[in-house]
Amino acid sequence: MPLYDFHCLKCDKTFELLAKISSMPVCPECGGDMEKLVSKPSEPGKSARIIASARAQAKREGHFSNYSKAERKKI
Repeated sequence: MPLYDFHCLKCDKTFELLAKISSMPVCPECGGDMEKLVSKPSEPGKSARIIASARAQAKREGHFSNYSKAERKKI
């Protein structure tokens, strides 16, 4: 199930919840009706921190799938 941002119409709070596309959860705080918010997706792998984390995990696991061929020669 994907993560979605929801806004409670009753208590005016925003939550990030796991939910099916077709379901509309109730507010975890007050039980009120929620509306699904439009979230801006982030570009995959563009953050230096995400790339560094993935490379560190790959190195710990003993594979270099997150490195280009040129970078593999340096390691």
